Amino acid sequence: MSNVINQDGAIEPITLLSAEPNIITQVKTIENDGYNALQVGTEKSKRVNKPQINHFKASKTQPKIVREFRTDEIGEDAKVGARIIVTGFEVGNKVKVTSLSKGKGWAGTIKRYNFKRGRKTHGGKSYRRVGSIGSMFPQKIFKGKKMPGRLGHVKVTVHNLTVNLIDNEHNLIGLKGSVPGPKNSVVIVRSEER
Repeated sequence: MSNVINQDGAIEPITLLSAEPNIITQVKTIENDGYNALQVGTEKSKRVNKPQINHFKASKTQPKIVREFRTDEIGEDAKVGARIIVTGFEVGNKVKVTSLSKGKGWAGTIKRYNFKRGRKTHGGKSYRRVGSIGSMFPQKIFKGKKMPGRLGHVKVTVHNLTVNLIDNEHNLIGLKGSVPGPKNSVVIVRSEER
């Protein structure tokens, strides 16, 4: 994260995202596949399986990360091997960002769900325990009961982030505010209109 000074002179926090050029590896159409979609790849893989080598041969690339995005209609410029760069966004656009949140391992209910701690006086022995997890009938624990478990590492989407900075030379996008996920994670940035 970093910050910039806006037109009013106030400091705004921004998150800088490295937007490597995405290469279209496959175009799916209703006639051939039953739906419209673009398969997009980015980065360079050190090792690619033999079936993938033939799949990516038409796009003349061997991407490390491949994602598929459904679209209502496919434009004429969407051809296999075409590059998608940061010029698709403009400063002031509203976008939504999807990524995996930080995994925080095993956590109790206080950290995971903001439960309150038990009392530490008058003989209380359950300080950070769950407490009662059900009644005597129907002698079972209902599904979905908030219990200790793994915290984080789930798909999170943040809406209505504003594009504050676009650097074509260094392939950077600056978004106002924070985005989910740890450093070097894969982040999907989409227009808010979709």
